[in-house]
Amino acid sequence: MVTLNDDKLTLGPDPDNNSTSVGKARGLYHFPSNTTSFVYEMIYSFAFTYGDYNGSSLSLMGSVFPPPSGAASELSVAGGTGVFRFARGYAVLNYVSFDPLRRMVVNELDVYVSHY
Repeated sequence: MVTLNDDKLTLGPDPDNNSTSVGKARGLYHFPSNTTSFVYEMIYSFAFTYGDYNGSSLSLMGSVFPPPSGAASELSVAGGTGVFRFARGYAVLNYVSFDPLRRMVVNELDVYVSHY
């Protein structure tokens, strides 16, 4: 199964507009057909619309270990545009919360990147 996303990218974890919006997180998740697996693949582009990074983007990809595994997921920085041209690095994705009524997941990303 493949899921396409177009999400809000914020500075904080509050999804109800109490965190500063800094751009859009667009991408896809690929869930394996084996439903016993708790690992899926993520390919995302973060398009920034705020501050010094306005007009730039970062691309990340890798395997994600969602709850209940409890493991943080490490993603590769695959590249970028604008101020992030030739970007390389990694990101650590941690699960924060899930609202089943709104079908909303909040994740935290710490991104470590080198660029020119």
